[in-house]
Amino acid sequence: MTVLAVQLFRVRLGRSGAMVERNYTAHRRAWLLIISGVFEPLFYLFGLGIGVGALIGTIPLPDGREIDYATFVAPAMLANAAMMAAIAETTFNVFGKLKWAKLYDGILATPMRPMEIMMGETMWALIRGAIYVIAFIAVMAAMGMIASAWAILALPAAILIGLSFVGIGLTLSTVFKSWTDFDWLISIIFVMFLFSGTFTPVETYPEALRWLVYLSPLYHGIELVRGLTLGLPEWGLLGHAAFLAAVGGVGIAVAARRMGRLLYK
Repeated sequence: MTVLAVQLFRVRLGRSGAMVERNYTAHRRAWLLIISGVFEPLFYLFGLGIGVGALIGTIPLPDGREIDYATFVAPAMLANAAMMAAIAETTFNVFGKLKWAKLYDGILATPMRPMEIMMGETMWALIRGAIYVIAFIAVMAAMGMIASAWAILALPAAILIGLSFVGIGLTLSTVFKSWTDFDWLISIIFVMFLFSGTFTPVETYPEALRWLVYLSPLYHGIELVRGLTLGLPEWGLLGHAAFLAAVGGVGIAVAARRMGRLLYK
């Protein structure tokens, strides 16, 4: 049934769907690797959200409600899961196919073009991210960490977060020259994880640091998912969504253009 679904997916999406089918075929026996990415944010949630949360107590919300610390941290961990899935798939994996395995050189011998390759890699990364997100949302629901029916929109919101980091990851994969370039990327991702409103409200940061935080796609993702899962819908959430969509769209377009130059030179 799964193979049939993938084949139907390929028919509907044409050449980009063929790229998704190729990735599925390459990974279907490594399903444990695919789902392993959901565990790290869960460990942070249990260790910090629940463990440290027992010492912190409750967090006041703008509408006067109070929530426990774990419920405050959980949406940020959900956004982090979406980010990590996108980054892992579109940096290490895509860079290996581009620079080491030379997979895309062979694919261009077919009618597929760079933009179709990028769209196929984008869809596969979003599918992998959706697996992480669905599993994480299920854990949140089981532990009573969802405070609003608006949380039904958390899945598409998390996929939008993934799209943003897919654009960033694909672009970086066409810019990096060697595996050592990933060292500083890992450092930046970790800093972003710590200082995007993950564990404390952004309002607690010094004002000078706050302006840097506003440039982080993860910050916008956390605010979007947190607003939905905590039942704090406001027009500002649309601004966060628009920022994420813009970063993802521009990143994918730039990556496709750069990949074309690299492969056709």
